[in-house]
Amino acid sequence: MASSRNPLDELRETLGNLADQIKLPGSDRGDDRVGELFNARPGPARPLAEVQAELDALVGLESVKEQVRALVALLQVQARRKAHGLPEVATSQHLVFLGNPGTGKTTVARLLAEMYRAVGLLQKGHLVEVDRSALVGQYVGATAMKTDRVIRRALDGVLFIDEAYALFPDDGRMDFGPEAIEVLLKRMEDHRHRLVVIVAGYPRLMESFLLSNPGLRSRFAREITFPDYSVDALETIFKQMLAQHEYTLEAGADQMLRRILANIHAGEDSGNARFARTLFEQSLNRQALRLSRDEGRSLDTLDRDDVMTLTTDDLVEAAQALGEVPEPEPQAPAAPHPSRWNWRNWP
Repeated sequence: MASSRNPLDELRETLGNLADQIKLPGSDRGDDRVGELFNARPGPARPLAEVQAELDALVGLESVKEQVRALVALLQVQARRKAHGLPEVATSQHLVFLGNPGTGKTTVARLLAEMYRAVGLLQKGHLVEVDRSALVGQYVGATAMKTDRVIRRALDGVLFIDEAYALFPDDGRMDFGPEAIEVLLKRMEDHRHRLVVIVAGYPRLMESFLLSNPGLRSRFAREITFPDYSVDALETIFKQMLAQHEYTLEAGADQMLRRILANIHAGEDSGNARFARTLFEQSLNRQALRLSRDEGRSLDTLDRDDVMTLTTDDLVEAAQALGEVPEPEPQAPAAPHPSRWNWRNWP
């Protein structure tokens, strides 16, 4: 009987076996080559207008959106100048994203990569997201190999290095992080027409990182600051997730939601949109526990409203599970005692 296996599957298996045979100890070069063979062709590019519409739909981040639009518009204008025989202004597209966790840095980086592809700056426009562990090795020579491997994956796209300041430890200890920086700077020059690098992290730590190597400040001349989300923006994000997944809040629960979000302290540990998403997920867990503990009814008898509605208690218990305690409800000022005369009350 003829084999029913997909020929591509057989080829993939053969190449995988070959990669295993030629792989050197500590090297993933064979795996990289197999990945290159099967991922060389990106999918169709989305129209620029579609990607920009997705950017515009993000909650808040107005200053960030404006700067991204300016970057893309500059590329489009320079392309028109070139079409008219005018000289282009050489500008670096490498960026520094400054902001606390959960402020949308990775999402914007992904959209920016697609925009760069749509305007012809990058052929693939994919995003490769890494941190220190993907770049720094544990022994001499390993760091250069790991960093080169990551850069090969990112060619014709955007390399996004989160918490980039970790490449340069500020405690004085010796490690291979600075070697990764040196390799990165050299490859950025070698592949200046095929690679865009975005480094991201806490504002105060990124400044020290940029000063750690003279080449960093010159390569990363543009900075975009991602502000913390306001309570209104976090509430909008939470309610968008409610609508997307067809959940509702019981009457009065939205006031508790605002009190929980208002209790988040702005700063490096605030969580921002990440906290709003986690709060939503924890609320679903609390709803499920509440419904399962109702001894008066079976889960099989729950109606549509039961499984759609999140209660105030669900939100409170979710916040407590995340280590947050809602701000106490403000008390109305006590009315003056009728027997106490005050000249301000004089008609």
